[in-house]
Amino acid sequence: MREQIEKLRQEARRAADEANTPAELENARVHYFGKKGSFTLLLRGLGQMPPAERPQAGQRINEARAETELWFDRRAADLKIQERALKLKSETIDVTEPRGARKLGSLHPISIVLNDLVDLFVGMGYETVEGPEIEYDRYNFELLNQPKNHPARDAQDTFYIEDNIVLRSHTSPVQARVMLERKPPIRIISAGRVYRADEVDATHSPVFHQLEGLYIDKRVRMSDLKGTLDIFAKRLYGADAATRFRPSFFPFTEPSAEVDLTCPACKGGGCRVCKGTGWIELLGSGMVNPKVLEMCGIDSSVYSGFAFGIGLERVAMRRYGVSDMRWLFEGDARLLSQFR
Repeated sequence: MREQIEKLRQEARRAADEANTPAELENARVHYFGKKGSFTLLLRGLGQMPPAERPQAGQRINEARAETELWFDRRAADLKIQERALKLKSETIDVTEPRGARKLGSLHPISIVLNDLVDLFVGMGYETVEGPEIEYDRYNFELLNQPKNHPARDAQDTFYIEDNIVLRSHTSPVQARVMLERKPPIRIISAGRVYRADEVDATHSPVFHQLEGLYIDKRVRMSDLKGTLDIFAKRLYGADAATRFRPSFFPFTEPSAEVDLTCPACKGGGCRVCKGTGWIELLGSGMVNPKVLEMCGIDSSVYSGFAFGIGLERVAMRRYGVSDMRWLFEGDARLLSQFR
């Protein structure tokens, strides 16, 4: 029996050592220690031995089994370490391997222009205010001196969600909301997306961006508006930039003016870009209509103010020489990579 136990112990150890994977080791474990394993059968055979020899033989078998099971446990730990090492080796990345230069992203030209304008006007004492893009008719039109059936509504080709709910056609509703909620002095700018049912072409889009400015206080004059926009033009287009005011009409300002900028291409000399005039149309502006002030609860006999609206796409196109508005929205990396 002693020789049989020793032979079985050596055989089990050798089987453990020869196992190269956890699966092979487990199969060997079952073969020797399972319900029908070699050590289990050896213990069951004790009943055929003389009663006096059984205790000693059983003790030897259990000692050999315990020692061999410990051997299997050590081999399992070794295989686990080897398996982990192989996995790490297969997943290792050589961080010293040279790679191509990582391509850097960039701000969109609209974002660059917006950031510059916000910096400019905040530096002049303006506060940034936001408003909803889905707007009530009351704020988008009525409080801006455009009641129902007003002909000026037709010029904006508005997207209607319901009879009295629209996608805002300009950022001016934010001005109406602020005038209703605050008392003068008011000095704010508001920027964001606006929507109009325009056909897509080189100079039009159903979705574009505006920045509105509003200043209301006592004794605000047209000359204050002119000075503000002159500073704006020089900041964006250089010290030689100049502005020109042309009479126009907007329901919410009176008097109203279209503001032209010295042509960036020819510096006022006349070229194909400005059609020989030396000027480029840039934005709309004017003194806030007294009717708008009164509808928003501001005494027009005490307070006056000016407002202006800037199309950010138009500014970006003039500033960077982009001739087609669609280029700004197509995500072409060849254009955007120039603004890194």
